[in-house]
Amino acid sequence: MRLLTGLLFALCATPSHAATLSVDTGHGTRTLTTEQLLARPDARDISVPGDVAYHRSMRYRAVPMKALLEGVAAASHLQFTAKDGFTAEIPASLIFDAHGAEAWLAVEPTGKSWPVLGDGKPSAGPFYLVWLHPEAGHVGPEQWPYQVATIKVLGDPASRFPAMQPAADLPKDAPARRGFAVFQRNCITCHTLNGQGDAKLGPDLNIPHSPTEYLRDDMLRTLVRNPQDMRHWPQAKMPGFDRQTLSDSDLDDLAAYLKHMATRKAH
Repeated sequence: MRLLTGLLFALCATPSHAATLSVDTGHGTRTLTTEQLLARPDARDISVPGDVAYHRSMRYRAVPMKALLEGVAAASHLQFTAKDGFTAEIPASLIFDAHGAEAWLAVEPTGKSWPVLGDGKPSAGPFYLVWLHPEAGHVGPEQWPYQVATIKVLGDPASRFPAMQPAADLPKDAPARRGFAVFQRNCITCHTLNGQGDAKLGPDLNIPHSPTEYLRDDMLRTLVRNPQDMRHWPQAKMPGFDRQTLSDSDLDDLAAYLKHMATRKAH
């Protein structure tokens, strides 16, 4: 009975077919399987210290991300969408020339799952964008999307989502304009604003109310730095943003952007 139970568990735990990744570089969509990616001649075993998802060193079989984006201009914009709806917005220039930071697509082998991310959670597979030397390109934790299902070349968020843009007459060096850049790097992955955006995980940050309308400045900063200090519940998914990831000045600019957008609600 124990042997039979073990065999049944193994059969249920092992995927019966390879995972697939959809890649659309603007010239038609390609579907790549786990086996195709692992069989590529440029696939390598890499060691990733300080892995963002696992919070420790990890080893992966991976493919250089830039090799999968042949023909994509460095000025393009990429959207990585995960199976749970998380979207990472990443400039292609960060992958093609990040001043020493290297982007790799880690591939989870069929039947050899990576560790789970926590109790009741799956692994980071089947595909995970990881970085070597991320500090060289100032790569943030929101730019390590895991459980990736699709990669698309799209316009940048400012052109795709005009209702997110600050007022056109703001000075170029206005804090709210800088805060919009912070929002695109760190918040657009989970939140919409004025009803625009592709994220599906978090609430809209302007309608019906901006958080700046019901939180004092210090409470907003607490929420961003460590959400569990503000609202505690077991299913919370929002990560905290420490000062290495989001500086105090960036947080000030983000608050300025949210306050500004509270005067520019979509109707």
